Amino acid sequence: MKKNVGNIDKVARIILGLGIIAFALITNNWWGLIGIVPLLTAFMNYCPVYSLLKVSTIQKVKTEKLDI
Repeated sequence: MKKNVGNIDKVARIILGLGIIAFALITNNWWGLIGIVPLLTAFMNYCPVYSLLKVSTIQKVKTEKLDI
């Protein structure tokens, strides 16, 4: 699996996942298990939907070649 989830996307997924789980715990609802999905994709740095759409949120580092 090639990584396709960048740092900003990763933080957003963690916040979203924890928020969904917290809301489910407060409302006593089992739908909070859906919050596991963004957490897993964040910690694996891989999103299957992104790979299907050929999207990546990883910033590419620009390197310059110096002539010496």
